Amino acid sequence: MAGQLVTCVSAFAEGRPRLAQGLPSAHAEIDTEHIFGFSMGSDIGKTGDIEVEFENVGAFGKRSGTYAAWANLNQVKYTVSDNFRIAPGFSLSGQHIKGVPGLADHRDIAFSGGALELRYKLVDRAVAPFGLTLHAQPGWSRIDDGSGMHIAQYGGEFAALFDSELIKDRLFAAFNVWYATGGTREIATNLWRHDSEMQLQSAISYVLTPDLVLGLGVRYARAYDGGALNRYVGDAVFAGPTFSYTISKEVGISGTWQMQVAGSAVGDSRSLNLEQFERHQALLRINLHF
Repeated sequence: MAGQLVTCVSAFAEGRPRLAQGLPSAHAEIDTEHIFGFSMGSDIGKTGDIEVEFENVGAFGKRSGTYAAWANLNQVKYTVSDNFRIAPGFSLSGQHIKGVPGLADHRDIAFSGGALELRYKLVDRAVAPFGLTLHAQPGWSRIDDGSGMHIAQYGGEFAALFDSELIKDRLFAAFNVWYATGGTREIATNLWRHDSEMQLQSAISYVLTPDLVLGLGVRYARAYDGGALNRYVGDAVFAGPTFSYTISKEVGISGTWQMQVAGSAVGDSRSLNLEQFERHQALLRINLHF
């Protein structure tokens, strides 16, 4: 341990933040990226790492009728350097909608679009009190994930991903700020609309064993008409348990199930916001490391 400490201090003094060889065991073994459910940790892997990820998000329940939607993103992640990662991917989506006011009955699964994720680690949690990674993901969609409507959508999401180790080897916390914007043309009507969304996310996770991490996540989401948060239309608060389990060195799964616990839509006095959001949102992610 003394030798590791000397290595860390020497490297820091020389202005070299890349300390993978001299990290404490927690930083070497716990990858925080996927231990917080919907929220993300700042870790991006080591130089040369290749990872295949299958991310599945489900949304369930409207005010009435039957509503279930599935969005799937499949990515290949390559860590170019200790601070930069690139991840191209493609998406699928599916819906089962029946008797929901404002939505056409629909049941289908289809290829829905593509995206390119870019992440840059600005602050390394190994040498600072917290980690910070910047995230950008431009994308294109041909299917609306929520309604199944055929569209042409161009947009992107941007985020600042903070995390910190509160108790060595055991307790981790994350805080994310997300902003998404896009322009959408409906194929049937040829009309354009612009939407945007802001989310504040927080989560805390406890390492029960080296392979199993459990926690709790909370998200606050605000929806807007207009691509630059122009006209507020509603908000929602989601909360629920999270998990991450390492099956082997090469395979890991993680996810969460969150319920809308508060929310409101402009012009609707009823509890919860079931216009822009759903009663439940769930995530299941599978990661393969090479």
